[in-house]
Amino acid sequence: MIIKILMLVIFFSVMIGVGFYCRKNATDVNGFVLGGRIVGPWLTAFAYGTSYFSAVIFVGYAGQFGWKYGIASTWIGIGNALLGSMLAWRVLGRRTRIMSQHLDSATMPEFFGKRFDSKALKLFASLIVFVFMIPYTASLYNGLSRLFGMAFNIDYTVCIIAMAILTGVYVIAGGYMATAINDFIQGIIMLFGIVAVIVAVLNSRGGFLSSLEQLAEVSDESVSTVPGIFNSFFGPDPVNLIGVVILTSLGTWGLPQMVQKFYAIKSEQSITKGTIISTLFAGVVAGGCYFLGGFGRLFSDSVDVGTQGFDAIIPAMLSSLSPALIGLVVILVLSASMSTLSSLVITSASTLTIDFIKGNLIKDMKEKNQVLWIRVLIVVFIAISVVLAVIQYRSNVTFIAQLMGVSWGAMAGAFLAPFLYGLYWKRTTKAGCGGCFIFGAGFMIYNLLFRGTLPVLLQSPINAGAFTMLAGLIIVPVVSLITAKPDEAKTDQIFECYKHKNEVPVTQSLE
Repeated sequence: MIIKILMLVIFFSVMIGVGFYCRKNATDVNGFVLGGRIVGPWLTAFAYGTSYFSAVIFVGYAGQFGWKYGIASTWIGIGNALLGSMLAWRVLGRRTRIMSQHLDSATMPEFFGKRFDSKALKLFASLIVFVFMIPYTASLYNGLSRLFGMAFNIDYTVCIIAMAILTGVYVIAGGYMATAINDFIQGIIMLFGIVAVIVAVLNSRGGFLSSLEQLAEVSDESVSTVPGIFNSFFGPDPVNLIGVVILTSLGTWGLPQMVQKFYAIKSEQSITKGTIISTLFAGVVAGGCYFLGGFGRLFSDSVDVGTQGFDAIIPAMLSSLSPALIGLVVILVLSASMSTLSSLVITSASTLTIDFIKGNLIKDMKEKNQVLWIRVLIVVFIAISVVLAVIQYRSNVTFIAQLMGVSWGAMAGAFLAPFLYGLYWKRTTKAGCGGCFIFGAGFMIYNLLFRGTLPVLLQSPINAGAFTMLAGLIIVPVVSLITAKPDEAKTDQIFECYKHKNEVPVTQSLE
């Protein structure tokens, strides 16, 4: 117990220290929200990765999908690395950095407002972020209760409040730069932690090959009658597996807290290096989490999924580890949760301040007042997320849990296509974007309230989220082509940012 407590004290002390160290970088909006747009490749890549993977992935998704698909769930981690990280950086990174600076936009709703010259789009986007970001934030606390109960016998409410306060302190003090540096530290912990946990868990079952042999002997006729199905290449349900891969991989392309990382990149070289670092990070962390979860059925004698739920699978796999490793796991999950929480609350608070309050509720808001409002709203968002998490835990309010499930799909379904086309296609119209906003958010709300009326394949919030993202890629161009063209002069002026010529050393370009 002393070892575990000491590890936590050191961890929290470093996080708080970094927050106060970065105060000098958080005096204006550009510094507080974007780190002055001078963040290097390592910090940006780790900030992207740690915002991507939270306790929801490690405890919830890894256990749930590992149980459903067996070792084939590793494909989800591979998809996260190749589609959610590498391709996202290659397709979005450079253009997002250039156009967002050209438009002087610090948030995704502000980007939509200036790119399409529409205050309505900006307000609509900020409303979607506000509505769906809070339940997503509350979901980050899921999974911590069982791990802390196993390691410390601490009440879940105390754990939630402590984590929220400590995260709030370093985010409010140091802004985005503090978040980025802490994300880097937390990312290192996640990398080493997941590798150590996989080795320890598999060794407890006789090693990798022995674990595979045992998994091949597992059968569940309610899922499949094929022998060794949980040890197979694509698992028992490849169709739904593809849906999970699409949602968790392409989803990052439309999530404000993920895309906003590209706003702050320092240089062209940072994008190239960041792509490699981010891909490797996602491969190890996401691939490792889902790979570990794939062996969950070997521990069916320690957990009753029917009564305890999928969140109990990973803690059951870890319960027999040494105290030092359990302490490492707790810090790993804390790192994953705090890094994502910090990213979400700074995105939510900056969006509400810059895109909704400024210019609407307060007409003339000075720079210092904007930073103050962002800091106050960070406290508000964290407090609301804590209340929701405690209510769900103590009252078992399933509606909140369902709302958490649709929040990712709603934001990604609403924003992915408009943002992508907005970066690349001059013909994109505000009507096309607005139509995608309505469809993405509306379809996920419909899935939440009237799930039983949908086709069986779309009743799952995961499949529904994947459907809204893919549908948006069709809706935006179709609506844009049948509605009035945007002002060519304004559009040309916006896309002029890509034509600006820079001289670079031959080490960067031979031309």
